[in-house]
Amino acid sequence: MTPDEPIFAALSLGGNMGDVRASFRFALEKLALAPGVAVVATSSVYRTAPWGKLDQPDFLNMAALLRVTISPRALLDLCLSIERDQGRARLEHWGPRTLDIDVLTYGDVVVEEPGLSIPHPRLQDRAFVLTPLAEIAPDTLVRGVRAADLCAGMDGQGVERAEGF
Repeated sequence: MTPDEPIFAALSLGGNMGDVRASFRFALEKLALAPGVAVVATSSVYRTAPWGKLDQPDFLNMAALLRVTISPRALLDLCLSIERDQGRARLEHWGPRTLDIDVLTYGDVVVEEPGLSIPHPRLQDRAFVLTPLAEIAPDTLVRGVRAADLCAGMDGQGVERAEGF
């Protein structure tokens, strides 16, 4: 499925190994250069304690809002390629990583395919994803609820704005 008109898609970027801010800059540059992708907005960077697997360094997280004319699968493939370029190795579920890019939303489209679920299946449970998303796209609907409202209903889960980007 390729959209007839540009559609807004939201991504989450995270990492806790190496120079994560440099990985974010690299990813955003690669996204901006990709055909059919325009980076519209980026959030602040947030620091978060690890989630799922706790014995690892804190994560940095941010969100990006894109205007795309590529399919959801092509967007995922682009994100995975950028992760690999930054040395991402999938050795351990929820383990340390140089860069993780998740497709959070793709307009109001729902996708359930092998390896691709949009909206992201745990988006509404993760303050470290919702906080940056609500900063740049508060009206984005996640299963019919605004990102800002979902975020406001959370306790913050230890998400704090990090200095600089």
